[in-house]
Amino acid sequence: MKDSDNFFERVYKVTRLIPYGRVTSYGEIAKYLGAARSARMVGWAMNKAHSLEDVPAHRVVNRKGLLTGKHHFDGTNLMQQLLESEGIVVIDNQIQDLEKVLWIPLNEL
Repeated sequence: MKDSDNFFERVYKVTRLIPYGRVTSYGEIAKYLGAARSARMVGWAMNKAHSLEDVPAHRVVNRKGLLTGKHHFDGTNLMQQLLESEGIVVIDNQIQDLEKVLWIPLNEL
């Protein structure tokens, strides 16, 4: 097993804890895992998570609330549709009122 595989599993474990109707960022997950400079690696993990049904990858966005991972989902706007089905408002691929729906694992776990 490569170190990145272990890191990806840790990312998935945190991602599974994101509450319904909330989102977090790649960077917040990285900080929680003690790898503050590894937001990009969290992104790589999310890229591979689209085939894992128990990982709500649609709830992970960039620090500005942009749906940067949307092209990894089947369908044109599936990521946005999944978020909107949870009551999150998305306009022009960006979450509105991010501060209200942002889940910060360091504060919440």
